[in-house]
Amino acid sequence: QIAQLKHIIEIKGSEEAPVSNINIKNITFQHTARTFMLTKEPLLRSDWTIYRGGAIYITGGKNINITDCTIDQPGGNGIFISDYNRNINITRTHIQGAGASGICFVGNPDSARNPKFEYNQRNNYKDIDQTPGPKSNNYPKGCTVSDSLIHQIGTVEKQATGIQISMSQDITVSHVSIYDVGRAGINISEGTHGGHIIEHCDVFDTVKETGDHGSFNSWGRDRFWHLNGAPYDQLPRLAKLDAKKSIIRNSRWRCDHGWDVDLDDGSSNYEIYNNLFLGGGLKLREGYHRNVYNNIAINNSLHPHVWYNNSGDSVTNNIWMTAYKPAGGMPPKQWGKKIDRNLFTYEADRIKFAKHNTDENSVVGDPLFVNPAIGDYSVKSNSPAFKIGFKNFPMNKFGVQTPELKKIARSPIFPKPNRPAQNPNNRTDAYWNEASIKSLQGQEFSAYGVSKEDGGIAILKFQYPHGTKAQNQGFKPNDVIQKVNGKPVKTIKQFLNAVKTKNKTYKLVIVRNQKQQKLTIKQ
Repeated sequence: QIAQLKHIIEIKGSEEAPVSNINIKNITFQHTARTFMLTKEPLLRSDWTIYRGGAIYITGGKNINITDCTIDQPGGNGIFISDYNRNINITRTHIQGAGASGICFVGNPDSARNPKFEYNQRNNYKDIDQTPGPKSNNYPKGCTVSDSLIHQIGTVEKQATGIQISMSQDITVSHVSIYDVGRAGINISEGTHGGHIIEHCDVFDTVKETGDHGSFNSWGRDRFWHLNGAPYDQLPRLAKLDAKKSIIRNSRWRCDHGWDVDLDDGSSNYEIYNNLFLGGGLKLREGYHRNVYNNIAINNSLHPHVWYNNSGDSVTNNIWMTAYKPAGGMPPKQWGKKIDRNLFTYEADRIKFAKHNTDENSVVGDPLFVNPAIGDYSVKSNSPAFKIGFKNFPMNKFGVQTPELKKIARSPIFPKPNRPAQNPNNRTDAYWNEASIKSLQGQEFSAYGVSKEDGGIAILKFQYPHGTKAQNQGFKPNDVIQKVNGKPVKTIKQFLNAVKTKNKTYKLVIVRNQKQQKLTIKQ
C-alpha cells in the first residue's frame, strides 16, 4: 500500500519570524491525497467550508515565488496560502484536475472584526466594533496570481473554485485563464479585507455542477449586512469598514448556468469596467458603492437584485442588449445614484424602468460589433455606442499569455449577437387584486429563495399604499404563490385560471422571506 501525502511542500513561519525569499520553480506536483473529509472549517457567513492545505501549503511566508510549475490532479487544493503571508507570487503556473480548489488565499478569522460563521447569524449595531479595517495582520496581503492556466477544478468537492479569496487584502489576479469548473471560476467570499484587482482574465464553462453562482462570484455579508438596530443612513458608511475598493476590469466572462459576474449578498465597494459578458450578464445584489461602466453584455443585461434605497450604485456607458432584469424588492423610486447613458438594442428596453429614473439619456441602436465570430466585440467607428461615452477596450488580451500555456488553453464559445423578438402575447406579468404579479423566470428563483422545480408567482407591489384587495387578503410584497388548492402554479395563465371563480375560498402555499407557509383567501 502506498501512502499519499496531503501536502508536498509545506512552508511554515509566522508574522514575527516569516520564512522569506524562497523560489519554487519548474517543478511538477501530482496526485496528492483527497481531503474532502477534512473540509470542515467554515468561511465567514456561508455554507462554504475549507481544508487548510494543498499540494503547496504556505503560512507565515514573505517574498516567495512559485514560477513555471505544474500541479496535476491534486486530490484537494492545488496551492493554499494561509493566514499571515506577504508578497506570495504565483506566475506561469498550470493547475489541472484539482479535487478541490486551484489556489486559495484565506486569512484567519481573528483578522476580522465581529466575524460570524453562518448565513443567518446577525450582528447588533450597538455591539459592533466600528474601527475600519482588519483586527490583526493574520491574513494574506499583497499577493499575486499572473499569467497562469487553471482548469478541471472541483472534481471531488463542489464548494470549490479556481481561485478562492477570503479574509485577504490586495490580491491581484491578472492574465489567468480558468474554465471547466463545477462552481465559480473566481470566488471572493465576504468583503474582508478587500482591495483586490481582477484583470485581463478569461473565465468560462463554470457553475457546471451547481447553481445560483457565477463565473466570478462574491458575497459581502460584512459587519453592516443585515445589522440589527442599525440607522439606515449609517449603512453606506458601515459598508466601507471591512471592504476596501476592489476592481474587476478588462476581463472576459461566460457562465451559461448563472451570471457571468455575480456580486451577491451585500458585495460592496466594487469598480467594474471594460468587461465582456458573453453569457449570463451582471448581477448586483444588495450592497453599496458599485460603479459599473464601459462593459458589454452580449444578449443580456444588468440584473439588479434587492438594492438599498441609498445604495449609491452607478451604472453608465455600458452596452446592454436586453432590458434590465430586476428581482426581489427593488426600490420603488430611483434605483441607485445614477443609471444612465447606456446603449440598448430596443427602445422598449430603454424605457421599461423609466419610472425608477433610469436611462433618460441612454440611446438605442445596433452596437455594430466588429467581428463577433472570432470574439471581437469592439464596436465600429460609426457605432451609436460612442454617443454615450463608450470606449473600445482590447479583445485579444484576455487570459494566459505565456506561449506554452496559451497554446494549450481553450477559449469560450463566442455567441452571435441577436435582437430577440418582442412577443407581447407571451405574458409573464399581470395585475391581480390591485397588485402587480409576475411568474418567476431565469435567475429570479434565486432572488426569491425558491427552486425552479417549484416555481411560483411573485407579488411585486400594490397599486395603492394601503387597502388593496391583495393586502386585505394578507399578502405582502415579494410573497411567492406556489400552490392553489394543492395544485402548482408556475405561469400567469395557470394562476389566473386557478383563482378565477368569485365567492370561493382558496388555500394557498406561499413563500415569504424564503420560508414556506399557508394562506387562505376568499375571492
